[in-house]
Amino acid sequence: MKKLVALAMTLLLALCAFAAPAAAEGTELIVFAAASMTETLNQIAEQYKTVAPDVTLVFNFDSSGTLKTQIQEGADCDVFISAAPKQMNALDAAKNAETGNPDGLDFVLQGTRINLLENKVALAVPEGNPAGIASYDDLAARLKDGKVLLAMGNSDVPVGQYTLKILAFYQLDEAALAADGKLTYGSNVKEVTTQVSEATVDCGIIYGTDAYSAGLTVVDTATAEMCGQVIYPAAVLNITKNEQAAKDFLAYLTGPEASAVFESVGFSPMAK
Repeated sequence: MKKLVALAMTLLLALCAFAAPAAAEGTELIVFAAASMTETLNQIAEQYKTVAPDVTLVFNFDSSGTLKTQIQEGADCDVFISAAPKQMNALDAAKNAETGNPDGLDFVLQGTRINLLENKVALAVPEGNPAGIASYDDLAARLKDGKVLLAMGNSDVPVGQYTLKILAFYQLDEAALAADGKLTYGSNVKEVTTQVSEATVDCGIIYGTDAYSAGLTVVDTATAEMCGQVIYPAAVLNITKNEQAAKDFLAYLTGPEASAVFESVGFSPMAK
């Protein structure tokens, strides 16, 4: 009899264990962000652990154009932060062909898009500034004389697009400069920054925040007249499986703790 009771208790406990709900799992939040945000977002992620310990932030850093393509092709992503409005516009159904969304893509969760940050387009030089470059005006004159090697981003990434505007401002022909061997390229801002850091070029056009993070000297900063404002839009995507967690993280990025991190490297927070 005792054996039957023991067996019954064992079966009952097994059934209870089977029926018990599994322990709640944490939320994995996938954030696609411009490469120029690598250092700041990694620092913010450490802070965010104290605010939302059950949320694990998974970052994908690359050029905004590459990230936009990955989203368009079906990559999982909860929050997108671009280094320029162009890539966000191309995913935003609130835009049309005339305002930046020629393919009618619909990935932005309406009502969540904000202008998060502003950056600066900086002319950075290697340690010691061997070429003695003094300013954008000086760079333009030397490019016309063929006496300088400049690193810039590819034309499909925001930092490259800002650079093209600067070249156009000085009436410089990018194709001709490239053909003369006066330009080198990077597929994102980090690659351009590395070329400057390693002194394989005389100078590079990057973001002020990347120059700060790499410890590079900035000899000049582009004006809005030269290349426009450098705005970083951010949004929750409508493909998210974690809408509230994504909204909460985006809200945190506009708060005082995250803003302090952004400001410490040269970003100017816009959404507070």
